[in-house]
Amino acid sequence: MLFKEDAIREGSAPEIGGRGSLAIEDATALRLKIHERLLDLLNLSLLDKMPREALRAEIRGVVGQMLLQEKRLLTVSQLDQLVEDVLDELLGLGPLEPLLKDETINDILINTPNLVYVERRGKLELTDIRFQDTRHLLRIINKIVSAVGRRVDESQPMVDARLADGSRVNAIIPPLAVDGPLVSIRKFATTPIHMAKLLEYRSISEEMAKLMQAIVKCRRNVLISGGTGSGKTTLLNALSAFIDHRERVVTIEDSAELQLQQPHVCRLETRPSNIEGRGEVTQRDLVRNALRMRPDRIIVGEVRAGEAFDMLQSMNTGHDGSMTTVHANTPRDALARVEQMIGMAGLDISPRSIRQQIASAINVVVQVERMEDGGRRVVSISEIVGMEQDVISIQEIFRFRRRPTGADGIIHGDFETTGIRPKVADLVAARGIEMPAMTFAAGRKSV
Repeated sequence: MLFKEDAIREGSAPEIGGRGSLAIEDATALRLKIHERLLDLLNLSLLDKMPREALRAEIRGVVGQMLLQEKRLLTVSQLDQLVEDVLDELLGLGPLEPLLKDETINDILINTPNLVYVERRGKLELTDIRFQDTRHLLRIINKIVSAVGRRVDESQPMVDARLADGSRVNAIIPPLAVDGPLVSIRKFATTPIHMAKLLEYRSISEEMAKLMQAIVKCRRNVLISGGTGSGKTTLLNALSAFIDHRERVVTIEDSAELQLQQPHVCRLETRPSNIEGRGEVTQRDLVRNALRMRPDRIIVGEVRAGEAFDMLQSMNTGHDGSMTTVHANTPRDALARVEQMIGMAGLDISPRSIRQQIASAINVVVQVERMEDGGRRVVSISEIVGMEQDVISIQEIFRFRRRPTGADGIIHGDFETTGIRPKVADLVAARGIEMPAMTFAAGRKSV
């Protein structure tokens, strides 16, 4: 039985609050009180074994009895919504469930229990979602992080985790978060965005897409650069679709979020230290281990520190076609960031030697940008051509040139070619990959 014997009987109904019709302001409190009482009445071991529909029917009957005995008057639609909310508390993430189910939302940003924002179509907006109090929000946070074997408490008040659908979660709690717990959830589509969608969204031109396809098929090493929320991971997923399905790909991430479609993918994820400060596994450890796994390509979700050196070493030792991302505002800044991160590895290497490593390992830098109208665009594709004295030499192949923003606030511009024929064009020709001659001809494509 789902409910303990004689759990609900006349005269013994749990106290769930005041009387009268359900007001909007006490909906959350009522839901949580019913949830707490149901936890006492339920055989919790059966929760995961029952289909949601059967569970809904059982809980609806019990909740109806509770409300009837307490003389709480609800309409049918209010009762249905209350039962659905209680199910979300029991099986899911409570108030977050409607936001997680909304496919138009990209980010969920919780700034304390009473302020929940979402990013929809590139723009932030305040929602009417509320948590009852800080304890309620902390309970949801702990439910998220415990599902992936991580913890958050005063001794470790920051944590990265992921949801079952791959969405990335970052949480930070007091004492570091002064006004209350803060949660950031980066949602990912159930089906990865392919290059065709980026063309539909006008994030890239057709000629640029063809060049990117050729770059991946020719096993060039790619660095994707951009700011937070600019679409780096989305582009990385799109590019991975061009990888040959016969290749063995190893992915390395802090929180697993890449959605590669190849059948031969080995996914590795870092691990934080335990409560005694032991057992940490860093990205650098995983990159080193990946080299022993016979990979054809290594994909690092994002380089942040000393693993940049090991990544370059792998690119220079036969693992062509590897890809990674970095936070930077321009292609030149991206290379400077990689140079700084190699310095963080604590190795005694001269700046010139580091730059030589970068110039020989990375072939292409792709710059993406999130613009004021919420759109994400590939604003530059550049190729590294070598060293000139102590400076890495870069040549830009494509760029996005903005035009004045119109009264509608929509950003318009042109994807234009620089007219430079990249070195990869020779590889494209040698491998018999189709590439229209006009791809590298100087010209513009309006968007």
